[in-house]
Amino acid sequence: MSDQTPRINASYLEKFVNHTVRIVGKVTKLQGENAVIDASGLITLHLTRDDRLTIGNGVELVGKVLPNLKVKVLTSWDIGPDVDYNVTDAVVDATHRYKQLFYDS
Repeated sequence: MSDQTPRINASYLEKFVNHTVRIVGKVTKLQGENAVIDASGLITLHLTRDDRLTIGNGVELVGKVLPNLKVKVLTSWDIGPDVDYNVTDAVVDATHRYKQLFYDS
């Protein structure tokens, strides 16, 4: 598979440096071209000009994990305030428990 975007949260950042990933988290801070989200831990994002995030809302994004463990956002979607983060964490867990179904390891 060439267009793999494994779902991760903050605990998997180090394992996916220089890879494109998919993350769901809650926006906690916006500052210029950067944002911080909580995805079972804090992740700093480097945003594009097209990203429109709202503090307190959920965001789903596709981005590349940089060597400094920040994520360069390629595209993002504001998914509103009513996100069940227990479900998103369960999906991340399943993705890595059964990784042969979701990505090449």
